[in-house]
Amino acid sequence: MPEGITRIARDLPIALGWMPPWLANLLILAGAAILALLLHRVLFRLATRLVQERDLFWRSLVARTSGPVRLGIITFVLAIAAELAPLAPAGRSGLRHLLLVGFICLLGWVALTALHIWTTVHLRRFRLEAEDNLLARKHATQARILKRVAGTVIILFTVAAALMTFDGVRQYGVSLLAAGGAAGIVLGLALQPLLRNLFAGIQLAVTQPIRLDDAVIVEGEWGNVEEISSTYVVVRLWDWRRMILPLSYFLEQPFQNWTREGASLIGSVLLYLDYTAPLEEMRAKLREIVRSSPNWDGQVVTLQVTDFRQDTMEVRMLVSAGNAGRAFDLRCEVRERIIIWLQAEHPGALPRRRAEIEPASRDAARQRSLSGVAG
Repeated sequence: MPEGITRIARDLPIALGWMPPWLANLLILAGAAILALLLHRVLFRLATRLVQERDLFWRSLVARTSGPVRLGIITFVLAIAAELAPLAPAGRSGLRHLLLVGFICLLGWVALTALHIWTTVHLRRFRLEAEDNLLARKHATQARILKRVAGTVIILFTVAAALMTFDGVRQYGVSLLAAGGAAGIVLGLALQPLLRNLFAGIQLAVTQPIRLDDAVIVEGEWGNVEEISSTYVVVRLWDWRRMILPLSYFLEQPFQNWTREGASLIGSVLLYLDYTAPLEEMRAKLREIVRSSPNWDGQVVTLQVTDFRQDTMEVRMLVSAGNAGRAFDLRCEVRERIIIWLQAEHPGALPRRRAEIEPASRDAARQRSLSGVAG
């Protein structure tokens, strides 16, 4: 201990000797806490002014570290006050134990803050709102899943380390930290669904069968991946409903991912037309429609006859778009404009049923007439 603090520790009990011990302890500890809060406020305001003209990262850094710095200053000042206050041995031991727990919590808080800052800095290089955001969605998914998993691990280790400082519950801290012993087995069985999804989250972050904003079909519903937490996935359906699924679902159940390797999709439009439909004119009209549409990405446009039926032929038109939403809108646009064009220019190409009636000869008609009169 420095010489100045040693001198204060020797002289302070004499100066406060006229007070009851509990009141002197209360004043010293309360004064230390108030001093720590004032010191934090001064430092925080000074840091805020220094980064006021800098970019958003530094302002966010100061704001994010305000809590851990406050706890660190309070712990440090109270540790000094504990040496100055005329505490009984039991009280001094209890305060030191409390400060030790606070220091452990401070380390966990600092680790979580550093994890958040690293994730934020990493994701600033990628833009999810970009047109081709496949790389951005890949890194955002990995960073967010691993951040939640790492945050959970940090919290578990912090709680375990804090429990290990108490003699009565040290075994639970050891079991939680090392996953051993009867308490660890019971806890592991109780948390089996949570741990299962936790490891599923790690596997999802590495293999990435889904990413944020992926277009997927799950349980017969189409939607986009809106959120990936440490235990579940939120899929925003096309009609704004939300489907909540456990992480393990995407490792154990089949589903469709329309944006696994890229956002572009090919959409199909099927029409059933009469055999007299003008195919070459329809091809030209289809190219005209997609070229004038903002939803077409300029990649694929084709028209083919894919099947014959008793009364109609099946005409398939393929068009491509930059993402699933635009592909759906482009398909609807092609259907509407092709049908309107056929109704106006080639109404005979629309499906119809034919019935041919052979005219009877005059002799046959006369014979049937005479037979009727005779009858």
